[in-house]
Amino acid sequence: MEPSTPPPQHLPLTAEWCVTTDRCISLEVARTPEQQRLGMMQRPALPPLRGMWFPFERPIRLRFWMHNTLAPLDMVFLRKNRVIHIEARVPVCPALPCPSYGPVQLGDGVIELGAGEAERLGISKEQIVRIGPIQ
Repeated sequence: MEPSTPPPQHLPLTAEWCVTTDRCISLEVARTPEQQRLGMMQRPALPPLRGMWFPFERPIRLRFWMHNTLAPLDMVFLRKNRVIHIEARVPVCPALPCPSYGPVQLGDGVIELGAGEAERLGISKEQIVRIGPIQ
């Protein structure tokens, strides 16, 4: 790990997205700019049905990259509780410059999952997303 590389953050699981009646993804919620900046950096691969949600107060141009990320991810981009774009199996980027990923249209949230998890769970564009507190 480079000296300037921050340690991995582990946020509490406080939200969930039930993609079916019996399959819910437990989510860490990156609310602050610093939590969003650190995201999944320096974290091992996510287990099934786990993810990180990046909610934004208003729609913005969302661009995410994989610098300092240790495992490939799926990125599910949201707008008004609907999937607008999916970047599947995004590879890690060990050195700069790194590409960024995101939709052309504005969005108000991103959910990061382990690589292949969106396909495994049948998540698709235009799908309605209801995220709530963990029950």
